[in-house]
Amino acid sequence: MKIKKLGHCCLLIEYGNDFRILTDPGGFTIEAQKELKDIDMVLITHEHGDHLHTESLQEIIKNNDQVKIVANSSVGKILDDLEIKYDLINNGDSKDWAGIFIDAFEVKHKEIYGETGRVQNTGYMIDKRFFYPGDAFINPEREVEILALPVAGPWMSVKEAIDYLKEIKPKYCFPVHDAVLSKGGKGVHFGWIERTLDEGTEFIPLEEGQDYNFNN
Repeated sequence: MKIKKLGHCCLLIEYGNDFRILTDPGGFTIEAQKELKDIDMVLITHEHGDHLHTESLQEIIKNNDQVKIVANSSVGKILDDLEIKYDLINNGDSKDWAGIFIDAFEVKHKEIYGETGRVQNTGYMIDKRFFYPGDAFINPEREVEILALPVAGPWMSVKEAIDYLKEIKPKYCFPVHDAVLSKGGKGVHFGWIERTLDEGTEFIPLEEGQDYNFNN
């Protein structure tokens, strides 16, 4: 499994030359995502603009006419209005697409202030190896080899990121939800995560445009 970070929470997950999954094509990664080809699936965690930029999604569909869009019912209402076809995935669902299992874990978006913005948020376990929680600290209550770790945003602190990492105990983790940080801010946040790592967990500080091959 190779994961390329296009930026923020938009990830390109590749299984050799056979299957390519894109996550959360949002407003921070418009240029990187709009020209993508050979995309088999798009997973959308929730409807906030940094995770769902509808114009980009329409371009992705135009450039990949067989692409499968997977989303929860809240995102689905937006897609219905745009007449975009999608596969609905509900909390607790485990679906097999092309031999790759996608498991769904639903909670509310973590609180920013009161109930404002607390939309339906679906985290995804991909191929029983990689967990991407969206904008919440979801514990799937199963072994996680690779974790996409949210590191910054109006709904979280670096302490919460560290606590979540210690709770999940993945073999590998890398930062997402970091477009709100400056270069110096990333250095501070990444530094704290690296200094507090538990034995057995490796932090891979993926930057925009970088990829990593998780073949072990």
